[in-house]
Amino acid sequence: MPGALRGRDTRGGARTVRGREAVEQQGRRFLTRAVLACLAAVLGGPALHAPLDAAPAAPAAAAARPAAATAAQATEPAPRAVLQRYCFTCHNERLRTGGLALDALDMTQVGEHADVWEAVIRKLRTGAMPPAGRPRPDPATYDAIVAWLETELDRAALASPDPGRPTLHRLNRTEYRNAVRDLLAVDIDPALLPADNAAYGFDNNADALTLSSALTERYLGAAARIAEMALGRPRGTPAPETFFVPTDRDQDTRVSDELPFGSRGGASFHYYFPADGEYLFEMRPKESGVAGGFEGVTAEPHELHVSLDGEKAWTGIVQRPPDVRGDERNRLILESMRFRAPVSAGSRRVRVYFTAKTSAYVEDLFDPYLRRDPYRAPNGEPRVSSVTITGPFPETAAPGDSPSRRRLLICAPPPAAAEAEAAACAHRIIATLARRAWRRPVTDADLEIPLGLYGDGAARGGFEAGIELAVRGILVSPNFLFRFEDQPASVESNTPYRISDLELASRLSFFLWSSVPDDELLDRAVAGELRDPEVLREQVRRMLSDPRSQALVDNFAGQWLHIRNVAGFQPSPEVLFHFDDNLRQAFEQETKLFFESIIRENRSVLDLLDADYTFLNERLARHYGIPGVYGEHFRRVALPPDSVRRGLLGQGSILTGTSRANRTSPVIRGKWIMENILGTPPPP
Repeated sequence: MPGALRGRDTRGGARTVRGREAVEQQGRRFLTRAVLACLAAVLGGPALHAPLDAAPAAPAAAAARPAAATAAQATEPAPRAVLQRYCFTCHNERLRTGGLALDALDMTQVGEHADVWEAVIRKLRTGAMPPAGRPRPDPATYDAIVAWLETELDRAALASPDPGRPTLHRLNRTEYRNAVRDLLAVDIDPALLPADNAAYGFDNNADALTLSSALTERYLGAAARIAEMALGRPRGTPAPETFFVPTDRDQDTRVSDELPFGSRGGASFHYYFPADGEYLFEMRPKESGVAGGFEGVTAEPHELHVSLDGEKAWTGIVQRPPDVRGDERNRLILESMRFRAPVSAGSRRVRVYFTAKTSAYVEDLFDPYLRRDPYRAPNGEPRVSSVTITGPFPETAAPGDSPSRRRLLICAPPPAAAEAEAAACAHRIIATLARRAWRRPVTDADLEIPLGLYGDGAARGGFEAGIELAVRGILVSPNFLFRFEDQPASVESNTPYRISDLELASRLSFFLWSSVPDDELLDRAVAGELRDPEVLREQVRRMLSDPRSQALVDNFAGQWLHIRNVAGFQPSPEVLFHFDDNLRQAFEQETKLFFESIIRENRSVLDLLDADYTFLNERLARHYGIPGVYGEHFRRVALPPDSVRRGLLGQGSILTGTSRANRTSPVIRGKWIMENILGTPPPP
């Protein structure tokens, strides 16, 4: 993937160099700088705040300029003479065409006006200037003046590096959820925290991740809930939790890929059972609004099923009881849709569904966007409106052996242990969790507050109550919620410096995994080994091979390439009558697999523009008119040189997201390319 950072321009945009042929060198410069700078920095370049031990000199990238351009530079007129001949006529102090006066700029100090010269480079690279009808230089002169300007900008950037100071970075909702998963083996509901704002196209931009008093309250509540789930200690009074089925969901058919064929209606969702014990399951049918009855509940029996992780937990019959009226009838119906069952602690997939009644099963693939037709009457069968789970009940509850308890309780004092023995075990548990959660070694001063919380909790409820309170304290600490990067005391203010290995480890893990560093990465950082380029490459390869790197595709590529927006696109049926949500999902999956292959296989970024392959299943291949692809699974498919499907710009997700509902839009598509691929957004 990208190579080393070779400096920064005065606007903070990093450049990448790999010493490839001239066409690749020029092509790469036009790809989105911010995106490729991230990839370069993480997948091969040093950290920002680059080391300052190198003497100011022309960067290595200048030596890698194409030989042809260097030769041309030596034979062409001086740079100012070229600009005077082709540019100063319009861009002077008197006319200031386009608000630009180049004749007043000191060309011996290009770095003083880097933003202006960067704009000039972009115009020259694309051949947009001089405009049509005006004298234009030959290609060799174009290359020579651009190469000279780039070299001067790089030299100025290296002589006075200015990476800027990063904004204090709060974890966004995805990072918080993933961090809790990796720290405590607990999957939490994202709704515990409000949705994040986005800035510059990404929801992990520090400028948008502010902290309000309302969000602080949500963090306190989330930490309490997470600590409770992680320990799974029995509670005095179990609290019910209700999952509501969307009111606009069509329940006349199979409603989820997670539900079996031959099912109808219902719901499928994950639920975390905090402890071993008995739980009460209560399904409520949809109310008809007529005399307080329930929709579709008649004298005809209907089978209702509940399963946990695919294992059947209960089957009941839903029907209207005979010879009973009013509230008593409703009570009996509700009673027939509830049961108690023992459940082991941990996260479970809960499935609730009716058996479909038909003489023959004609099944389609599940359509996740299928909505109830408001103009069509229901088919007269019962529907589930909500599922409530309560438990565990105290008389049956036990902590159990959940993954979260195994992850957290790395030691356990015997029941009759002395207070000192329990305190030593608590110190070990708290120190281990705090080190990983705060992403650095912890000191006795750091542990003073968590250990104090442990003492308060243990005095009231015993060892595990103390651990639970300490976990809450660790999760609401600013050391967990924020990614701190402290300037060394020996460095003067506003002076560039090398970030520490621990800070680099956090940048790596949150970029590649959207989560905290694991123990191996943290150990390497503590040992000061990440500054070794070979160790850094080794760790990046290891992290990319980890399943957690799927976050790079889902979060980074999903926002950069606007893949997330495809789910909300609805083309006009008059234009795309064959468009369905299987095709919509195929569009998304193709681009995700394509981006993932470039990352994992260390391919050239130019594949984004003109790759000779893509990923297809039968449905998508049929839409593209590509023969020989069968089955629902995706596989790599080679594309011929003349295929219009080569690269991102031929993929359905990109074309769909840059179109209107009933036609393509060259304006929208061109703007998307300029902003997201070329990094040259049009003026507002």
